[in-house]
Amino acid sequence: MLDFFTALDNIVWGAPLLILLVGTGIYLSLRLKLLQVLKLPKAFKLIFTDDKGEGDISSFAALATALAATIGTGNIVGVATAIKAGGPGALFWMWVAAFFGMATKYSEGLLAIKYRSKDANGEISGGPMYYITNGMGQQWKPLAVFFAVAGILVAFLGIGTFSQVNSITSSLENSFHFSPKIVSIIVALIVAVIIFGGIQSISKVSEKIVPFMAIIYIIATLTVIFANADQIIPVFKAVFTGAFTGTAAVGGFAGAVVKEAIQKGIARGVFSNESGLGSAPIAAAAAKTDQPVEQGLISMTGTFIDTLIICTLTGISILVTGKWTVAGLEGAPLTQAAFSSVFGTPGSLALTLCLVLFAFTTILGWSYYGERCFEFLFGTKHIAVYRTIFVIMVSLGGFLKLELIWIIADIVNGLMALPNLIALLILSPIIIKETKIYFNSKH
Repeated sequence: MLDFFTALDNIVWGAPLLILLVGTGIYLSLRLKLLQVLKLPKAFKLIFTDDKGEGDISSFAALATALAATIGTGNIVGVATAIKAGGPGALFWMWVAAFFGMATKYSEGLLAIKYRSKDANGEISGGPMYYITNGMGQQWKPLAVFFAVAGILVAFLGIGTFSQVNSITSSLENSFHFSPKIVSIIVALIVAVIIFGGIQSISKVSEKIVPFMAIIYIIATLTVIFANADQIIPVFKAVFTGAFTGTAAVGGFAGAVVKEAIQKGIARGVFSNESGLGSAPIAAAAAKTDQPVEQGLISMTGTFIDTLIICTLTGISILVTGKWTVAGLEGAPLTQAAFSSVFGTPGSLALTLCLVLFAFTTILGWSYYGERCFEFLFGTKHIAVYRTIFVIMVSLGGFLKLELIWIIADIVNGLMALPNLIALLILSPIIIKETKIYFNSKH
């Protein structure tokens, strides 16, 4: 069973999908004239401007919900896994994926607003399934259905539940010896209270937790980095040389080849920031705005914050402490070891708290993504059924073993990306036209 899913995962996340993901980002970056660099200051300014237009939540709340879903275990566990497997060079390829991913995320946000619609309850529905059917025409509906089915599977089996709950339960078990089974049931009950309140309730929680946890995590990682200030320049050298030459064996670390650095760096970068996956535009569609371009710019900052800031800080703190070369240390314990080397036990406990909050908010964000996919397929009548199944899946997280879960999560993730990337490429003339009109008018 494990061998079968591993083989399937290698096919799904093989060269074709990675080339399509990064290639779409490169193509959009060039066509949009490196908008992710030139318009980044404007994008950050827009986050805090007043919202004008129809929608369910503010643009800031939409970004917080999308960040809640993306800033998760990928930032702590995923980065550690990538560096362990691909060496310091994996971090460089994470940056490459994120840089071009910003153009992809911009395009997703723009299309989300342009083609969104309202459901039977009067709530906003949007995302790839709507820009496929409303933008490309009804003949493309099978592609939209494929995306929605994959989205529900990711919510139920992938990033949305098992991998996050597993991170919460294992880190609380390691730090405080809490029972994983009891923890997963408590988490499920808290999730139930929030998600039955809909997007308003999810975004209110996200708006409060996301900035708080991100600031604490950034301060902690910077402290670790500056406590090892003499290692900063050697680490950056190792990142750039390792990206193109591979990494020689160090201590108990098996030598990593360039291919491994590229594959792990890009795959983990995408797992973390979700650019090209088609998830973030589902939250972006709910924003109170009538400007697709402005929401695209705000969405783009999500990838910048998630990967270029938070993942980078995790990666550098693991590298400056040298903990990545210790045999047997990987995943969350590897990042914990880096924190403990500076803060001692309190550092390890602080990281546990960050991991729990990161993973918890990811569960909330993904419950909403899955719900909108479910609503697209089955209408609003059965949303309570979806929410109930989701809560049950969360409660099962502490009863399941990890390896197979991560592989299934990876597979369904990749399946989500395919229809979304096809749609972005087909609709790219509209993305470029909308962008030109907006910036040529008064902006």
